[in-house]
Amino acid sequence: MGGAVSAGEDNDELIDNLKEAQYIRTELVEQAFRAIDRADYYLEEFKDNAYKDLAWKHGNIHLSAPCIYSEVMEALDLQPGLSFLNLGSGTGYLSSMVGLILGPFGVNHGVELHSDVIEYAKQKLDFFIKTSDSFDRFEFCEPSFVTGNCLEISPDCTQYDRVYCGAGVQKEHEDYMKNLLKVGGILVMPLEEKLTKITRTGPSAWETKKILAVSFAPLIQPNHTDSGKSRLVHLPPVAVRSLQDLARIAIRGTIKKIIHQEAMSRAGNGLKNPPRFKRRRVRRRRMETIVFLDKEVFASRISSPSDDNNNNNSEDMEDERPEEEETKLSELKPDPPVNFLREKVLSLPLPDPLKYYLLYYREK
Repeated sequence: MGGAVSAGEDNDELIDNLKEAQYIRTELVEQAFRAIDRADYYLEEFKDNAYKDLAWKHGNIHLSAPCIYSEVMEALDLQPGLSFLNLGSGTGYLSSMVGLILGPFGVNHGVELHSDVIEYAKQKLDFFIKTSDSFDRFEFCEPSFVTGNCLEISPDCTQYDRVYCGAGVQKEHEDYMKNLLKVGGILVMPLEEKLTKITRTGPSAWETKKILAVSFAPLIQPNHTDSGKSRLVHLPPVAVRSLQDLARIAIRGTIKKIIHQEAMSRAGNGLKNPPRFKRRRVRRRRMETIVFLDKEVFASRISSPSDDNNNNNSEDMEDERPEEEETKLSELKPDPPVNFLREKVLSLPLPDPLKYYLLYYREK
């Protein structure tokens, strides 16, 4: 049992490893992964495994391996303002990362079969909003979760720009999944043991691309009621933002622009940001197959000929640095980031209730 990349010591190092192995390829996806600590979605007693590139399952709670989530995020080609539907939304980890990219005018819905997992996801979402400084660096599209079987979505539901399914889709349900998409939309799902990207190019036209060989636990078939009828899942309505909420978004955006201009002005006066702390690199092996069995990940590591040819040269050189160089690097490690938005809002000549409203009544 193993993952596509080496384990990290913390969330940033895990992301560094995913970047080096080319699972994370774009800046937007990298920012979203760095903004949300994967360990926050683990139960306390299992957090030691949070930065390993492995799936985690405890009861009904489940997280896919980071390399899977990064391939999914890249394939979805997310942009601000889009609508997103997560089928099998689980802990809400993926939905929250997506929400950081969609921004305040996107739509972010999730369907989850187990009600206890819905409650867990809501707790984790609330914790992120109230305590994470990352929340203030983005305008967040907060996910909404509903309980139900994703194969029983009401036929009158709206269609979405982006859809992801986190369980193996049987061939007979392929068209059902495609019909959840708007024209121009992208669907990512495990289909016939391949993580598959399907783009709807017209009312009845599709483009299909196989991304990665996988084997997910299959979708659970609906249980019909005694009357033989299915329990339809009604997705959340697409609500219009209130005038108060729009004002808060606009004010926070203006303050962020001022902070950015002030930072640029300081940089123009010769003040530079401290260099980013560089971590030691370790040799990676690329993986061709990731297998899920009962929602556990099993990974087959297959090294390429070029890896074998370079093993003798790279193993001895990587991971080893003079003690003096390690000391210099440790001195470059930056201080914890400052929440400039919070500081600026608290310094404004405004009544305290308005300040707290602008900060979403957050605890930190």
